[in-house]
Amino acid sequence: MKRLFALLTATFISLPLMALEAGDPAPDFTLQASDGHSYSLADYKGKRAVVIAWFPKAFTHGCTIECKSLAENGHLIKDYDVAYFMASTDEADTNAKFAAEHKADFPLLADPSGATAKAYDVRMPLMNIARRITVYIGKDGKVLKVDQDIHPATSAEDIAKTLGELQIPRKS
Repeated sequence: MKRLFALLTATFISLPLMALEAGDPAPDFTLQASDGHSYSLADYKGKRAVVIAWFPKAFTHGCTIECKSLAENGHLIKDYDVAYFMASTDEADTNAKFAAEHKADFPLLADPSGATAKAYDVRMPLMNIARRITVYIGKDGKVLKVDQDIHPATSAEDIAKTLGELQIPRKS
C-alpha cells in the first residue's frame, strides 16, 4: 500500500495541473537573458516564430548536452525565421556562466521566480525547477506545439526538423 501511495504521489507531482496545448495563446513574458538583454514574447508577435527550450538546471548532465547540441548545431535552426531560446528557473548570472562555458550563441532566459515556467506549465509542482519541454510559438502568438519528448543530444536537429514540419518559413 505504501508503494502504491508513493507511486501515485510521484505521478501526481510530475504531471502538469493544466497543460498548455497547441492553439492556446502563449503566455507573454519578459525575462533577463545570458547576454545581458531582456526578451519579451510580445517583441516577436506578428514578426517571427519563437522556440523556448525549457531545461531543468544549468551545469547538470542532460542540460549540458542539450546546450552543447544547440550551440554546435544552431545553424540548423538559424535557417528558419525564428527566435530561439533555452530557459530555466536558474538565476541570470548562472545562465550567463553556463552559456559562456558552452559557447552558446543564443540567449538563455532566466526565470528565477518560476512564474513564467508556471504559466507555460513546465514548472514541477512543489519545486521551482522546469521540466525539459520545448514550446513552439507561431508569429500570431499561439502555441504551435508542446514537445515533451526531448533528446538532449539531438536537440538542435530535432528543433529544426519540427520547424520544418510546422512549416515555419526559412530565411531568404
